[in-house]
Amino acid sequence: MKEYAKEETDYIDKYQKNGYCANFLFENDCLIDVDTKYGYKPAEIFIVAHHRYEGMSNPDDMSILYVIETSDKIKGTYLLGYGPSADLEAAEFFKDIPEENYSTNADINKLT
Repeated sequence: MKEYAKEETDYIDKYQKNGYCANFLFENDCLIDVDTKYGYKPAEIFIVAHHRYEGMSNPDDMSILYVIETSDKIKGTYLLGYGPSADLEAAEFFKDIPEENYSTNADINKLT
C-alpha cells in the first residue's frame, strides 16, 4: 500500500476528511478548543494517532502532529514543534496525558 503523506498538511487534510476538524491552541496549561473556548486538561485528551516530521531543508525543523479526541467527543488535530524551537510548556502538557489515553492503532488508513 502506498504511503499516504510526507507533510503535516497532507495528514491534516486527510484527518479533517475523517471528521477531525476542531482546532486547538495551547494556553494557560490547557488545550483550548478554538470554537467552544473550553480548556482541556491532560486527562481529558485522547491521542488517536501522532506523526513526527523533520524539515526537508533543515532537520532542526521538527514537529509532531497529534490527532485528538476529547472526553466530550470533540475531534481535531494539534501541531507541536519540538527540538530547538519547541514550546516546552505545550510539550510538557502532552507528556502529562495519561499513557492509557494513547491509542495503540495509529494507522490513518483504518480510521472510519
